[in-house]
Amino acid sequence: MPHDADPDLPFHVRENRRYWDEMAHAWVAGGERDWARDEPVWGNWAVPEHELDLLPADMRGLDAVELGCGTAYVSAWMARRGARVTGIDNSAQQLATARRLAVEHAIELTLVHGDAEATPFADASFDFAISEYGAAIWCDPESWLPEAHRILRPGGRLVFLGHHPLAQVCAPLDGGPTGETLVRPYFELGRLDWTGVEIEPGGVEFNLTISDWFALFRRVGFAVEDYREPRPEPGDDAEDRFFVTRGWARRFPGEQVWKLRKV
Repeated sequence: MPHDADPDLPFHVRENRRYWDEMAHAWVAGGERDWARDEPVWGNWAVPEHELDLLPADMRGLDAVELGCGTAYVSAWMARRGARVTGIDNSAQQLATARRLAVEHAIELTLVHGDAEATPFADASFDFAISEYGAAIWCDPESWLPEAHRILRPGGRLVFLGHHPLAQVCAPLDGGPTGETLVRPYFELGRLDWTGVEIEPGGVEFNLTISDWFALFRRVGFAVEDYREPRPEPGDDAEDRFFVTRGWARRFPGEQVWKLRKV
């Protein structure tokens, strides 16, 4: 039986694989654009690296992994800073784009088709791990965070960026644009299944309350070094990025960044 159809995989892993394989074509142009960037930018609003400091300036000699790499532009940015980089992604179609772009840009990456909740990597394989809207939102944090801890060396760092809990508390149940009304209980965040919504059905996402993130980090063995809430630059308030307008994201946090260290 093909691995893609493996019934032993959790439902959200199988569903997210199907969704991203079907949607991969829509992310080719964005991948090409981000591979060509000289300076990394982050999140839905392209906040520049010099504002967030997600990557070490000098990564020479580091073994780095991108968890849920998609088209692997973040992997490319790390490789240009000198790291030996591995990317893992649930979507074979996304990885096909990543492999093509790695050849075109003459950047050496190790790209693996697999689940960031159960990687094939040995214990203590990496010095640095990162996820931007990859494992950070599409994997169960109760599974992928212990896995990230396992594959990091002592003192290794994990950085991840995804939706802010407030944005998802304000996200309509039908999948429509985010508003300024609380529509789901904050204390019941966890699994967000978008597969059956009326407007642009998606995959299965995960998020936690801020206190639950802290509690999970403590249980797993991560120390929090920094926490950021990226904010877009002023501009057209009506501009929409993935169901959140610039005006909304200027007033309320739409994204969050966690910077952790393995202890």
